[in-house]
Amino acid sequence: MTKSIALSLVLAASLGLAACSGGAENAANNAANAAENASNAADNAMNAALNAADNASNAASNVANAAGNAAANAM
Repeated sequence: MTKSIALSLVLAASLGLAACSGGAENAANNAANAAENASNAADNAMNAALNAADNASNAASNVANAAGNAAANAM
């Protein structure tokens, strides 16, 4: 009789701890964080590509301006 009561108490305590541990909630938060990190990485990659294109355009514009300035100064 006392073993069954003790076993019942251990079982109840185990279930209580399992319910309060938040394992499923932690897993959901981890998954949400991973998705957010992936989204941020994609945004960063897109911004880097746009910045690289802008830098290339600016460099080409600088070359054209330098050539124009050189031609104007030669006169």
